[in-house]
Amino acid sequence: MKKFKKSLMSWTFLAPSILGVAVFFVLPFITVVQYSLVDNPISNTYVGFENYKNLLKNPAFLMAAKNTLTFSVVAVALAVLLSLGLALMLEAKIPAKSRLRTFFLSPLVVPTASVILIWQVVFSYNGSFNSIVELFGGQPIDWLKSEYSQIVILLMFLWKNLGYNMILFMAALSNIPKAQLEAAEVDGAGAVRRFFVIKLRYISPSLFFVILLSLINSFKIFREVYLLTGGYPYESIYFLQHFMNNTFKSLDYQKLSAAAIIMSVVILVVILVIFLLEDRLGKDVEE
Repeated sequence: MKKFKKSLMSWTFLAPSILGVAVFFVLPFITVVQYSLVDNPISNTYVGFENYKNLLKNPAFLMAAKNTLTFSVVAVALAVLLSLGLALMLEAKIPAKSRLRTFFLSPLVVPTASVILIWQVVFSYNGSFNSIVELFGGQPIDWLKSEYSQIVILLMFLWKNLGYNMILFMAALSNIPKAQLEAAEVDGAGAVRRFFVIKLRYISPSLFFVILLSLINSFKIFREVYLLTGGYPYESIYFLQHFMNNTFKSLDYQKLSAAAIIMSVVILVVILVIFLLEDRLGKDVEE
């Protein structure tokens, strides 16, 4: 009886959280899956995977998927490599370490509206960057409406995220046992070998966390792009979020639901691969 009361009390405390997850996450997801399999939410006629087939033939969806994939791969790779390089640099004995750390962290406290204003001032047709280009004899262009627009957005992404990633790597590097590094140095291991054999293995949990965090932030860049260019930007920065937002405005719920399911499955597979790699590479360190 005592065990039953204890179990009942536990479920009573869990009930609000379970109810909230069911109402706000599970039921909406089931509804999205249902919408993706019918012709429209009104007639609710089952059409199977027809919406998915039509979506994979849609030029706007294919362009948005390609742009999102390209941006995410490049942005995540650069965010991880550059932030790790900065952390290794600040780990060394260099002058003005605290000032450099503050410099890279400062973008975290800048509001999104201010970031948008800065990028508009710098990269518009009459912006300051074009003034520099003209000094060297170049022709001014509207950078956000050109083939270089994705590079401009990539610079914004890196500017905002490098500092936080760098701090995560610095915390991981500071927890590496100094005795192992000193023993490896005495045995003749160089800096590169010590990094790949010892440091990289110890920071692998933080490495995969930064990869996952950067991937999530690469999808969230839609907010800044939307504020800069609106719902129909230049082709190279037309992302999946633009497609889904515009589809929602046109009330095409079945297409929107199919796109959301495909995007969710892809993200789930990527996250699963990241967790599997983390478990495989970090297991010997934990032991």
